[in-house]
Amino acid sequence: MQRLRSDIWCAAFVRRHNDLGHMCVVSRRGDPAAGQIWVEIDHLNGTVSLFSPAPSALIENDHGGRVFERRYDHADPLTVRERIAREAEFDDDLWVLSLEMRGDGHGLEISPSA
Repeated sequence: MQRLRSDIWCAAFVRRHNDLGHMCVVSRRGDPAAGQIWVEIDHLNGTVSLFSPAPSALIENDHGGRVFERRYDHADPLTVRERIAREAEFDDDLWVLSLEMRGDGHGLEISPSA
């Protein structure tokens, strides 16, 4: 099944969270058609979580949606920023969405194996 373009998926994610009253922005714009999407969530308590695309081996049934894995959970913000910077050096097509919210209602589909 064909996957939704990265730019459209990111625009919908940002719009949805801003409509819910969360602050969400595109921190880094990547390839519009097929760039990887990473989501960093500032929990507004001094910690940050980071989600990246789940490896295809961990995705049980490909329904064309985007499935993520948790890279960091309530970690130090500097650790997360350094990880994103290393990935951006390697991948010019990377998208990064930055979301500020309390709680875990981020709406990302998480791989059960991750």
